[in-house]
Amino acid sequence: MIRSAYRTFGLSEATMDLSEEAMAGLASVFQAIDQRRAVNQLRVIDGFQQNNVTEAYFGGTSGYGYGDEGRDQLEAAFAHALGAQSALVRIQISSGTRAISLCLFALLGPGDELLSVTGPPYDTIQTAIGCKPGQAARPTALKKLGVGYRELALLPDGSPDLDGMRQAINDRTRLIFLQKSRGYTGRRSLTADDIRAVSQAAHAIRPDLVVFVDNCYGEFVETSEPCMAGADLCAGSLIKNPGGGLSPTGGYAAGRSDLVERVADRLYAPGLAGAIGPTLGLSRLLTQGLYLAPLIVSEALKGAVFASAFFRLAGFETTPGPFDERGDIVQTIDCQTPERLTAFCQMIQKASPIDAYVSPVAGPMPGYDDPVIMAAGAFVQGASIELSADGPMRPPYPAYMQGGLSFDNIRLACLLAAEKMGSLGS
Repeated sequence: MIRSAYRTFGLSEATMDLSEEAMAGLASVFQAIDQRRAVNQLRVIDGFQQNNVTEAYFGGTSGYGYGDEGRDQLEAAFAHALGAQSALVRIQISSGTRAISLCLFALLGPGDELLSVTGPPYDTIQTAIGCKPGQAARPTALKKLGVGYRELALLPDGSPDLDGMRQAINDRTRLIFLQKSRGYTGRRSLTADDIRAVSQAAHAIRPDLVVFVDNCYGEFVETSEPCMAGADLCAGSLIKNPGGGLSPTGGYAAGRSDLVERVADRLYAPGLAGAIGPTLGLSRLLTQGLYLAPLIVSEALKGAVFASAFFRLAGFETTPGPFDERGDIVQTIDCQTPERLTAFCQMIQKASPIDAYVSPVAGPMPGYDDPVIMAAGAFVQGASIELSADGPMRPPYPAYMQGGLSFDNIRLACLLAAEKMGSLGS
């Protein structure tokens, strides 16, 4: 029956045979994903119940947003789900980059130093800091405001260099930065154990150091979130994992209450903190998105694991491997040529429920050094918890695939991409 459904999309018998071969070895991995999903789902439900989340408050507010009970209940439930003291969850934070930048600008001032212990941050965060190689710092970048910046490379196994961090911390160091996901690199994602090791080592040297985690793509992948592992603050986007595919926009910061208050002051104005910020009728979508997030993340993870196994059988290098430990939902397939990377992204788009007729091509993107090709046939513009793929046009021409609201849709996209890539020859 399933093979017959796939034939609707013109797939060959050989491709479907390869798909079934990949699926045959993944039962234990899928079972482990389901177990983590159950733990995370029950923690989310507990947070909803403990904070009396109420349908009557889903109507939202306009204007200043004073007295928005639905917003307050969502933030309390969100904090519980992420193991944080408090959370700021706002539609006014329109991207992961904005959420992370907001935290950095809230916590750092002239004379302070930011120490990244996971190497160079994501391209757009480098611009916010003012540390992008070959690019002058913008007048509004952290470095132009007198904030120092240094970075440490990860160890060969992808773990943070704790000894190097201990030696690098000085009197100016205020914030230790970790990026959980790999970004446009070949390194592995961080795990909760990595974050725990950094947090313990940093706080042992100076209890006042702030350990801050860029948590984009990492929420609900493991059963322990950064704040549960000792981080002081984490941030991310609601159109990634924690929005569950329903949030139409937004971002968050979660962690110690005093730090979250500073972030809120930076978002709105000193003294206003989180008292304002209208939800404009989106409270139900944001709240239901959080409820669905563990389930949707598990679908995306199964799709990533399948892609890793399937494309390896098809002759491509993939990271992480199908049985590797994961800290995010991102899957990399090295396409080896620009033509294959283009074909991969075009087939991801073709398999999507929205804008399937569009054929993406590489082009310049603000904040990126190389032309980038992006595929995202999504219900929400740029929502990378939905099936999407992108990659910079540079060797080995890696495709970064993430998200997917349905495992079956991800599997279909992989099969279409493999056939298209295979037709291009070696």
